[in-house]
Amino acid sequence: MDIEIAIIVVAAFFTALLTFFSGFGLGTIMTPVFALFFPIEIAISLTAVVHFANNIYKSVLVGRHANWSILLLFGLPAFVGSFVGANVLLWVARLSPWIRYQFMGNEFEVVPINLLIALLLIVFSISELIPTSQKWNFGRKGLIPGGLLSGFFGGLSGMQGAIRGAFLIKLGINKKAYIATNALIACMADFSRLIVYTTLFTTALLQENAALLIFACLAAFTGVTLGKALLNKVTLRFVQVLVAVMLIIIAIGLGAGII
Repeated sequence: MDIEIAIIVVAAFFTALLTFFSGFGLGTIMTPVFALFFPIEIAISLTAVVHFANNIYKSVLVGRHANWSILLLFGLPAFVGSFVGANVLLWVARLSPWIRYQFMGNEFEVVPINLLIALLLIVFSISELIPTSQKWNFGRKGLIPGGLLSGFFGGLSGMQGAIRGAFLIKLGINKKAYIATNALIACMADFSRLIVYTTLFTTALLQENAALLIFACLAAFTGVTLGKALLNKVTLRFVQVLVAVMLIIIAIGLGAGII
């Protein structure tokens, strides 16, 4: 348990720091980290708690800079999409394993939810490595469908920020407005999916992992605080590429049933 807490806390701190600027990545990174110790649907749910707390704290720090018209046009559809995606997750999680195999004397199984999350991880990670993805521009006409799409994948897999960022970053708002609007929209989507995820939060699960969640949230808050202090000094392109490569490796392990 101590090793489990240490790994998750360190990951939460550095991920919250790095993703403070980009507005996405915490769920994408923390989900596979939690999945090292929990079933994938539980990992997504626990990640959602940390993600929600992190974005509330970020919103408190910079929320006053948010663009409210974008927040409503993108955030409300994201709320709806997240609710739908979370319900799809619960359905997929109940499906039986598709493949069972043995490797080096160990038995592994590939279940649909793990394979689905692995494929999403690979797609979102590769999108970060494609230079042309940095030039995508959907404009304001894409806010409503973008909100639905990012919310759905957020509820389904915890990975909503990459899609949200692709829609918001090209709208011509300044950096502070981008970070603040992104954080508030994430809060709305997180609240929506947590309503559904509460069916997974048994009393025993919460009691057994209360310390883990508290330490992970505090680590994320620390990362956000440091990120705000470094707001004008950091570029993250190299970090995004490195994280994308690591996620692809984790996704392969997850899809193969190793993780």
